[in-house]
Amino acid sequence: QVQVMESGGGAVQAGGSLRLSCKASGADFDGLALGWFRQAPGKERAAIGCVSRFGAVRNYGDSDKGRLTISRDNAKTTLYLQMNSLQSEDTAMYYCAVTTSGACSDAAAWYRYWGQGTQVTVSS
Repeated sequence: QVQVMESGGGAVQAGGSLRLSCKASGADFDGLALGWFRQAPGKERAAIGCVSRFGAVRNYGDSDKGRLTISRDNAKTTLYLQMNSLQSEDTAMYYCAVTTSGACSDAAAWYRYWGQGTQVTVSS
């Protein structure tokens, strides 16, 4: 059983930055693929991106070009999401998702393990 816990969310003004963290435990972290999703009020959960077991980054969606950066630190068994130039439309619950397959997908169903989410609220 993989345990997943996000942190780093909060309230920030437009133009600000946040770095979200996702700690995964209970499995060989090096073999995991980990992704970030977000769900805004009244909208479906959407994939932001993923890092495969080989460190390959997949970015999904075209609305966040250059503002959202995903990375992983295997030594710290942690996935990160660096968010810059935050806008009000970035307000959402952000979720970390994990698959033991080691490969990425933009489909939520691909990921078996999920965190509880961390809220990001951007005010203008």
